[in-house]
Amino acid sequence: MAKKVQKIRKGVKNLGLGEITEYPSTYSPKILEKFPNKNPKSEAWTTFICTEFTSLCPKTNQPDFAKIYINYIADKTMVESKSLKLYLFSFRNHGDFHEDCVQTMCDDLVRLMKPKYIEVIGEFTPRGGIAIFPYASTDNGTKKFKDLKNKRFSEYAPGKYSMPLSKLY
Repeated sequence: MAKKVQKIRKGVKNLGLGEITEYPSTYSPKILEKFPNKNPKSEAWTTFICTEFTSLCPKTNQPDFAKIYINYIADKTMVESKSLKLYLFSFRNHGDFHEDCVQTMCDDLVRLMKPKYIEVIGEFTPRGGIAIFPYASTDNGTKKFKDLKNKRFSEYAPGKYSMPLSKLY
């Protein structure tokens, strides 16, 4: 048992996040950390759901609220969850349109871990009577994951890869 714990700690000992959490006050992609995927030859979905995402409207400076879904298939590295939480928190004072926030998240996570496939979905609560559900995805260029991206993109509809709309309200 002790050897197993040591092996686990060895893989995460260089992560910079300690016990005291300092929350960023501005958009901070550099806060994202990765760790080695112990099973890079396997294919498995990883999903993160941030139920309390906030950003600011760039026009009114009013807060926007959303659920953010991040679905990915890792390659050699994976995103560390606490750094992801802090990264998502860094949007709190960031003024950007919903679509740009979601695309930025997708792009930042691709730069960080170069996954086989990733998609980021935002389910922004209505403001002015309009809910906005942006979707961004990318693949690693191999045929299998290009085909997956094309299929999921062409079949995308709000609630298809996240939560059914009937459960939202």
